[in-house]
Amino acid sequence: MTATARPNPASQIVTPGPTERTVRCCDGRVAKVPDDWALLAPGDAMLTRRVKAAGPSWVVQERKGRRVFSRGVWAPQATIEAVRSQAEAERSTQAYGKQRAANARRRESKQIEYVEDFYTSVLHFLNFDSRYEDLAMRLARAVTDHATPVGSGTVARTQRIPVQQRAEAAVIAWLRHQTTAYDQLKIPRIQGKRREVRRMLAEESRRLLDDYRRGLALSPRCPLAKALNEPHREAPG
Repeated sequence: MTATARPNPASQIVTPGPTERTVRCCDGRVAKVPDDWALLAPGDAMLTRRVKAAGPSWVVQERKGRRVFSRGVWAPQATIEAVRSQAEAERSTQAYGKQRAANARRRESKQIEYVEDFYTSVLHFLNFDSRYEDLAMRLARAVTDHATPVGSGTVARTQRIPVQQRAEAAVIAWLRHQTTAYDQLKIPRIQGKRREVRRMLAEESRRLLDDYRRGLALSPRCPLAKALNEPHREAPG
């Protein structure tokens, strides 16, 4: 049964409802979106932030696996139109353009600095014997290029753990996808089974890394050397 919507004064987080113009509240109740509300599509952070601050709204989020995706914000149409008009007026000024350009340069500089810090952290984690220094640098660059782009959703973009741990996790994830058959495995849909498989493959990857750290003579058919000499498969984070 769909209940009549009675929005709170502040923003609420909801999920998509079973039918058009409905949402599912945190208590499981399905609510109908008020007739005078409209959906502000995701993608404009400033509009979203201001609409949420302007009064009652429903922030629609949908979880897929471990990731949460924004599906927009339901809010009074009059509020959305007023906020959009104000934003457009601000954005048309020269001062706004200069500020936006300065912010973009600052973000770019910060990203460049982070990429190099992450690359250095990966190299430190690898700690290969000197005879494999070139291979270590190639691996570190491959992992960094995959893991650090903004919006990639990989472990390298999280702020919850130190960069050293992010580097280690990113290396293990890259090896899992590039040097094992993980992406082709048919893993039973049993709770904890995928985690178990990942743990097993991570142990294999760590043993492989240890061989390089010890400077052992390795076969040209080594999965790591092979992966670095072939086009990389697209891999999730």
